[in-house]
Amino acid sequence: MTAATDEQVLLRTEGRAAYIVLNRPKALNALTHAMVRRIETALDAWETDPAVETVVLTGAGERGLCAGGDIRAIHDDARAGLDGTDTARAATAGSATADFWRDEYRLNARIARYRKPYVAVMDGIVMGGGVGVSAHGSVRVVTERSRIAMPETGIGFVPDVGGTYLLSLAPGELGTHLALSGQQVGARDALLCGLADHFVPSELLPRLVADLAADPVRDVLARYVAEAPPGVLAEQREWIDACYAAGSVEEIVDRLEGHGAQAAKEAAETLHAKSPTALKVTLTSLRRARQLGPLERVLTQEYRVSCAALASADLVEGIRAQVVDKDRNPRWTPATLADVTDDDVARYFAPLGARELALATDHFTQEVPW
Repeated sequence: MTAATDEQVLLRTEGRAAYIVLNRPKALNALTHAMVRRIETALDAWETDPAVETVVLTGAGERGLCAGGDIRAIHDDARAGLDGTDTARAATAGSATADFWRDEYRLNARIARYRKPYVAVMDGIVMGGGVGVSAHGSVRVVTERSRIAMPETGIGFVPDVGGTYLLSLAPGELGTHLALSGQQVGARDALLCGLADHFVPSELLPRLVADLAADPVRDVLARYVAEAPPGVLAEQREWIDACYAAGSVEEIVDRLEGHGAQAAKEAAETLHAKSPTALKVTLTSLRRARQLGPLERVLTQEYRVSCAALASADLVEGIRAQVVDKDRNPRWTPATLADVTDDDVARYFAPLGARELALATDHFTQEVPW
């Protein structure tokens, strides 16, 4: 690892705990490939270290744990395949991103099966890849500042890092709503959707994190866990479940537009702004995830979808509009839901042959002893 990477992921042990701090606050702690590898190496070492009983993940700065992957780098990598002016670069377009996702998804699975308590402090913004390194943990803490989302459809992409697995397990159609709309949720709604386990007021986080060096997780949580402030999704379940249970994105939008709730109409407007292809692929991904079984199988599906997205004009265009040029006016291809065919969607799920992620699913399952 380079010195720069060492600075971007700070590692230390203290007492019975090991600490990971994502340390790119100016980039909202966005993940790079080198950061993912450094985290995985640390987890490997700590899992067999008898002095380490708990692993704690936090993010540097005041804004949040992690905003996701470095999508500017993904944009540049994917764009090379769509720009025919540089044939040498186009030949390897997307390979760096595909390699990054391969290791990132393996890390997500590693966290989910970790044999020691993995405490993720999901304070502030937690999106995309940030969800992947936190919401698969065994102890997930949110605060009144938490803003959790899988906003991928807004950049022509599809929820990944195990996001379709997590959202497919949410009650009713809440996960479908969050996946398609990219809506941010606070602490209470994250708890309702199964994306978090405990609420702790943000002002108490420094003490909670410090106490984990001295005491077992269960004892520390008992000191600080409180009642989360009210959310919004519980009261919206009626229209969410009724509208998002439809069999297609077109019908979902029709139901939202025809429902009497103002929030449903606003959700329809939100979907109209998203990539039509990404919406259809996301809905298919979620419905298939419900039948696939363990996380590893869903991650394998997500890897197929993500790699296919690298060849999609919508991914490059979405990142351009939202992050690079920031004109917030993406020009999607195809431009409407009606123009996205079943064959267009099926292409995202085609097997990758020798490039499959193919994570093992025969892990020994045990209760984390905390």
